[in-house]
Amino acid sequence: MTHPLRQHIEEIISLTDEEFDFVLSHFEQIKRRKHQYIVQEGEIVNKEYWIVKGCLKSYFIDHTGKEHILQFGMENWWITDYESFVKQTKSKTSIDCIEDSELLYITFENREKLTTKMHKMERFWAKKSKMGRIALQNRILSLLKNSSKERYELLLEHYPKLFQRVPKKMIAAYLGVSRETLSRLNS
Repeated sequence: MTHPLRQHIEEIISLTDEEFDFVLSHFEQIKRRKHQYIVQEGEIVNKEYWIVKGCLKSYFIDHTGKEHILQFGMENWWITDYESFVKQTKSKTSIDCIEDSELLYITFENREKLTTKMHKMERFWAKKSKMGRIALQNRILSLLKNSSKERYELLLEHYPKLFQRVPKKMIAAYLGVSRETLSRLNS
């Protein structure tokens, strides 16, 4: 059976067995339980995570104590505080597990080594980065131009499984609406 990370990478580039073994040697595997952090606001983030199994959220708490969810992450998704990871500055977000999760991570140093030694992986991450920017742009545009009902319907259309895995209050925090508004949208 093919390793799930290899399947994921080979959606963009092809790898020989030796190349994949080399790539995998740069990663570590960890397991985290529901509610455990992988990133806490204020720390310098040195790892980028690939989700093997589980569901996570990236979020911040504003000055009033309200949670704002920036991103969910499920199987085959990458997640970290990218500004902190790339610039090695303090994280502005926290990331924790909504479910028990299995993750592979690569450190900043190992990612730099890997992309220097293997240009295929540099292309892989460049494509992933471009796709991430597109998704972020679409999320911002949706927040600016779509009604809360339209945002709800788009999220449901694109990620129906998310609604089975994530509590409604988190869906509301992601959409930027109250739990009560979400209940009205849902009916």
